Amino acid sequence: MALLLASSLTDQIVRSISDDTFTGIHTLSWFDWAILVPYFTVLLILSIYGLHRFEVVRMFFKYRKNVPNHAPKEFEKLPRVTVQLPLYNERYVVAQLLDAISRLDYPRELLQIQVLDDSTDETHQLAESLVAQYNAQGFPIEYVHRTNRYGFKAGALQAGLATVTGEFIAIFDADFVPQPDFLKRTIHYFTDPKVGVVQTRWTYQNRSQNLLTEVQAVMLDGHFIMEQAARCGGRLFFNFNGTAGVLRRAMIDDAGGWQHDTLVEDADLSYRAQLKGWRFVYVPSIECLSELPVEMRGFQMQQSRWAKGLMQAGIKLLPSIMRSNARWRVKLEAFLHLTPNISYPLIIVMSALLVPAMVVRFYAGWFQMMVVDGPLIIANFWSLWLFYILAYREVFPNNWKRSIFLMPVLSAAGVALTAINAKTVIEALIGDKGSWTPTPKYSLQGKAAMRGPAQYRYRAGWLPFVEIALGIVYIMFGAYAVDTYNFFALPFLAIFAAGFFWAAFSVLGSEARALLRFQRERRLALVSAR
Repeated sequence: MALLLASSLTDQIVRSISDDTFTGIHTLSWFDWAILVPYFTVLLILSIYGLHRFEVVRMFFKYRKNVPNHAPKEFEKLPRVTVQLPLYNERYVVAQLLDAISRLDYPRELLQIQVLDDSTDETHQLAESLVAQYNAQGFPIEYVHRTNRYGFKAGALQAGLATVTGEFIAIFDADFVPQPDFLKRTIHYFTDPKVGVVQTRWTYQNRSQNLLTEVQAVMLDGHFIMEQAARCGGRLFFNFNGTAGVLRRAMIDDAGGWQHDTLVEDADLSYRAQLKGWRFVYVPSIECLSELPVEMRGFQMQQSRWAKGLMQAGIKLLPSIMRSNARWRVKLEAFLHLTPNISYPLIIVMSALLVPAMVVRFYAGWFQMMVVDGPLIIANFWSLWLFYILAYREVFPNNWKRSIFLMPVLSAAGVALTAINAKTVIEALIGDKGSWTPTPKYSLQGKAAMRGPAQYRYRAGWLPFVEIALGIVYIMFGAYAVDTYNFFALPFLAIFAAGFFWAAFSVLGSEARALLRFQRERRLALVSAR
């Protein structure tokens, strides 16, 4: 089908080419312009975000020395701290979380622990029982259970503020495992009264569990190693990441509290607070273990929530940011930070235009294609790989060459997000609020849990079949590229096809295995009942 379409398009283009074709020059027809203008417009927009990655790399090396490694001074008397633990159906990790919090090295008389549980499953009973046990041991811990989930995580955090006693609030999601010295290492940065947030660096207890978790770790390292350090060191706005950080209660109130009109309540609060003049501090030397999604569906759900939420935050906040008295550099960085996910629907548009553009460009000649396309490829692909290779080298300086092997896999993982993220970004643009869907977490003992109850799993739905269709389309694009000797495009087309197939068959495979287990267990239950 793709070859027939390409053949038809070729005939159209050949008819539009002047007699100068065989000298290497031809006149572009209206048909050529109708293909090339939107195609290159999309490529240029994508290239802007690609060039921004080069700029982040530059800022990282220029400003990394400005990122603090220790607080400039310490409190003479430690302040009161509240630890908030928002939960929603987290039964596999709640015990691990409470054990880590119970080990925090901070005076109990200055500590308040809030378990903010919105769970609708047996996590409710388990968490309440564990809190009672820790209470009996003398820990200052309280259990708050909501039944309406109003405002999702932001609503739970805002409701918890009603009984907060701490001047500062540390927040940990259910899969995070802070070290015992976490509070004592972070709290002293607040001796500066202008500091509103101290954000620490995420690390990953299951980084090496499979290829997907390893690639996710590299992606997040790009954010935490490069972006956060570059923005903090360059005195630009950056975001609290929703967990593994400490916030000043007065800052939350001054910025308008936790609001739930976006799915990224952390980024929303961060920008509102920084517009108010609060200073944020990023401390990469303080690490906090977390868990990465171990299956493709969980990865897609997490990333699509972040993509949609960040676009919502951009729509909500950018007008205020642009009207503010912030430096133009701060405004530009905020725009590029809040809007990069627009690239996902643009990639879908580019996919639709790819074959026609390949046909038109074929007659332009190799020299013109290299001169025009070369810089765009460098901006889009080289910047991506350089960005993540450098981030990997910062974490593993003695084994950084492995990152070169991971780059095609990382690119394919990015493609695996294209369809679902394009959908959620478009929803954000048209005003669909959506709901806050948690990422499945299983803890280090997760192999048994991953085979667990159906309510912890997602149905595949229609998305994998769309991804299979897109993968087939890219294979046909590749066949046409071979037919027209456009071998330069083959590696990129192969990555796109592999990414779509990886996403689709991973999700469908997981669902098929879950269904087979369910049917087998039901048969065993029926046999036992007899």
